[in-house]
Amino acid sequence: MAGTDQLSAVFSALSDPTRRAIIAELAERDATVTELTAPLSISMPAVSRHLKVLESAALISRSRSGKWRASHLESAPLREAADWIARYRRLWDASLTRLDAHLAAVQAAGPATDRTADDPGEPE
Repeated sequence: MAGTDQLSAVFSALSDPTRRAIIAELAERDATVTELTAPLSISMPAVSRHLKVLESAALISRSRSGKWRASHLESAPLREAADWIARYRRLWDASLTRLDAHLAAVQAAGPATDRTADDPGEPE
């Protein structure tokens, strides 16, 4: 993908559910277009177009053996995407830990006795 960084190309390619299904299939074994088309409800040309997107994102490579052309999952770009997400997961986990501690402190303090303007209490 010209003009696009590798991580953006990977996330763009993974944004499509059909391409994610192809990735899942290739995680099990290398496969030809015919084999990848069988479980999907789309045509072989459509699968070929998805494979080109995955190949341009470096998520797959293709090799030729005789008249067969097999696709192979390349794990390095997936690892880079997972590492990028992991950095933010640590941030979210820390926020959730602080929220858990705050909720535990609020519950330990017991029910609130003061009413605020947002909670007017019983109608008069």
